[in-house]
Amino acid sequence: MNDMTVLFSSHARNLYIWELKLRRICSGKKESRASTIDGRRKGACLFCQEYFMDLYLLAELKTISLKVTTVDMQKPPPDFRTNFQATPPPILIDNGDAILENEKIERHIMKNIPGGHNLFVQDKEVATLVENLFSKLKLLLLNAKDKDKDPKSSSLMAHLRKIDEHLGRKGTRFLTGDTMCCFDCELMPRLQHIRVAGKYFADFEIPETLVHLWRYMHHMYRLDAFLQSCPADQDIINHYKLQQSMKMKKHEELETPTFTTSIPIEVNDD
Repeated sequence: MNDMTVLFSSHARNLYIWELKLRRICSGKKESRASTIDGRRKGACLFCQEYFMDLYLLAELKTISLKVTTVDMQKPPPDFRTNFQATPPPILIDNGDAILENEKIERHIMKNIPGGHNLFVQDKEVATLVENLFSKLKLLLLNAKDKDKDPKSSSLMAHLRKIDEHLGRKGTRFLTGDTMCCFDCELMPRLQHIRVAGKYFADFEIPETLVHLWRYMHHMYRLDAFLQSCPADQDIINHYKLQQSMKMKKHEELETPTFTTSIPIEVNDD
């Protein structure tokens, strides 16, 4: 069994994913971007969570052992500043070799980590559903102050309906079947950002009528791979506040972290 620290580590390998403010370690090592509120907890970087989930699933298969640490990029350790001062995250380091681009990191997990190739299935329809979703959230947030724009008629809502319809046609727990794949690790963090940031900035809520989508989220909320990698609601909100040059209020910095994982419908687990 390969020993991976997150960062991510393995006895035979050292995998690290360094993200901007948080970084996680994998025993191969992975480091993830830290919270912009509290440098010790997980930040809201979508790519960090996606790769963390990928590696966590592989750790559950016992092909790697996984250890996670965080790095506060406002006070990074000296070796990080020396080696990666100008490099944006994430960064994956395997056996001393640094992989710096997202596509190359995915390819490395797929080809070089035991079991990784099973995560990366080919499905053009699902790939399109996932890859275009985040831009719709950004558009919703951009138009949040426009009172003439109804969130219920937004392109994001239409896109979520497409995902709901896909899940309804498939009749499976996850996007491509009853086993998780890379697309689930990509989609679910985005859905969480939509729930939390969409509600906070635009009063946007996923309709209860999208029962297939809610059932999907119910199953994801029961998985350690998601729960262990999920940032707090406050960190997701602050992530977008920083993008909009908004300041956090003092009481928000002191709030106990909360995690939105409730489901508004009843779901049969059969």
